[in-house]
Amino acid sequence: MRYMATYDLMETMRNTNEWLGASARAMSSYPVFALWPNPAMEMMRAWGEVTERSFARMVAKPDWNIDNFTAEDGRDHIVSTRKMVEKPFGDLIHFRIAGRHTRKRKVLLVAPMSGHYATLLRKTVISLLPDCEVYITDWHNARDIPVSAGKFDVEDYTLYLADFMRILGPDTHVIAVCQPVPLTLAATAYLADEDPEAQPRSLTLIGGPVDPNAAPTEVTDFGHSVTMGQLEETMIQRVGFKYDGVGRLVYPGLLQLASFISMNGETHAKAFQNQIMAVAKGEASDHDKHNIFYDEYLAVMDMTAEFYLSTVERIFKNREIAKNEFVVDGRAVDFGKITNVAVKIVEGEKDDISAPGQCLAALDLLTGLDDSKKAAHLEPGAGHYGIFAGKSWRNNIRPLVLDFIDANASAPKKKGKS
Repeated sequence: MRYMATYDLMETMRNTNEWLGASARAMSSYPVFALWPNPAMEMMRAWGEVTERSFARMVAKPDWNIDNFTAEDGRDHIVSTRKMVEKPFGDLIHFRIAGRHTRKRKVLLVAPMSGHYATLLRKTVISLLPDCEVYITDWHNARDIPVSAGKFDVEDYTLYLADFMRILGPDTHVIAVCQPVPLTLAATAYLADEDPEAQPRSLTLIGGPVDPNAAPTEVTDFGHSVTMGQLEETMIQRVGFKYDGVGRLVYPGLLQLASFISMNGETHAKAFQNQIMAVAKGEASDHDKHNIFYDEYLAVMDMTAEFYLSTVERIFKNREIAKNEFVVDGRAVDFGKITNVAVKIVEGEKDDISAPGQCLAALDLLTGLDDSKKAAHLEPGAGHYGIFAGKSWRNNIRPLVLDFIDANASAPKKKGKS
């Protein structure tokens, strides 16, 4: 089958590098080598350890690693994840804290489906748990979804979000991070027309490409420089025989990871060189800063080909969201019909993925929403990661988001009633 050999070749290369790392680590760790200390053997062991771990993480879904939570009573409470909704391409999960009173703030975190798992938002979840009931979209790796489950494109993604919002109810406050921002806005507009009572109380849209042309970046430049035919020929492959999704057309996670790393190749190369030296000197640990970051960063997932291609074509090239021309399930979505949902925009001054202005464009689309329901915040000096999981999020943005949620916690007044 077309491209299946290429997919399996990539997996073979990854597997081989993992094996080489494991072999180097094991061979250089033989006790007999301690008889004649040699720094070359230590470097070999360190290289093997870092290499084996790095390539093994590329095909492993990270755990949430949120086992307990210290509540205001000073006691540790067990945290568990409960699936509220199970669907072929993604679940809605709830972080349940045993023995704690239910929090009034109900938050739906919409995680990106852009190469990494929802666990990329682990720190965001942890920061919200003390004050909120936290729900999150947990998207599945396309390689593990049988072809019989059908397609999944930007319209299907939008309908998933609309269903999740319906199930959680109108007292929900939605926080969308990066890639899902425009589709979260579209899902809300879809509900405004189809099921107005199911709309959430508020939307907080963080660093997403509502209008990619508002502030060009390397990502938008790439989207404009290639044709859809070129993307399909160079980026799309069929899942190999090792996984349940065998034969499904995907944008492979390993290929995405190569793109991520190439954007800051020198920085990543230096980080791994430093880690190898740290391991050789005995200064590294299982949960040091490097491993914590790269265990998550290197864990990538495949996207369905139709989702990736429709995102590039409809969101970036045709700018259907920015032009208010988006169609879902044969029905035109009109952002002007959002009249009661408060919307806050959060952007980072130094965001090189979704530059300032791309997300802010959402407010201009909301022609039916009163200005009192609109808000925006530009975080000085913050990059893309910092606005949802870094110091900027913890110290500045999170308090502002919680205040925004509280300010819009009450149900909107119905027309004709005072």
